[in-house]
Amino acid sequence: MSLFEQWKEIADRERPEKEYNEFWNTYLEQEKKVYEYILENHNDIVSGKLSELAQKFDMDAPTFVGFMDGINTSLVNEVDLESLSEDSDVKLEVEYEKLFYNMLDAKAAWLYNLPQWDGVLPRENRAQITKDYNRSKMAVSNKVGRNEPCTCGSGKKYKKCCGQ
Repeated sequence: MSLFEQWKEIADRERPEKEYNEFWNTYLEQEKKVYEYILENHNDIVSGKLSELAQKFDMDAPTFVGFMDGINTSLVNEVDLESLSEDSDVKLEVEYEKLFYNMLDAKAAWLYNLPQWDGVLPRENRAQITKDYNRSKMAVSNKVGRNEPCTCGSGKKYKKCCGQ
């Protein structure tokens, strides 16, 4: 069983509510510490053997692969998570604008509000990314208004043409 499959099995395991909350609170605290490190050292690329990186961030290998599942789409080169083993060489070269956007999308306020972002992306950039994100999530209606030109191309208002 791959490390990624192990992670999915651990994460999806049925638990009583208290145990479920404890598991995820522990994981999210570990995840936050890794992101703090990555943001504080944003000029360096985190790389090494998966087992060494997991140990460095006080995680077991499947849990670190779970972390990688979360950051994977924000990397310059995505990693094939299914093929990872403890001896795999891992390179976490992060695209920070994409990471910030993905954190917004995940509604992970505890991550996109980290003070370490100040040294990585200026406030103006983060505000623009947030604005772009919010704009991308706006509902757009395909409904034609009564006074709009008719979609059939007649040149008439919709209410005087196909809307009758």
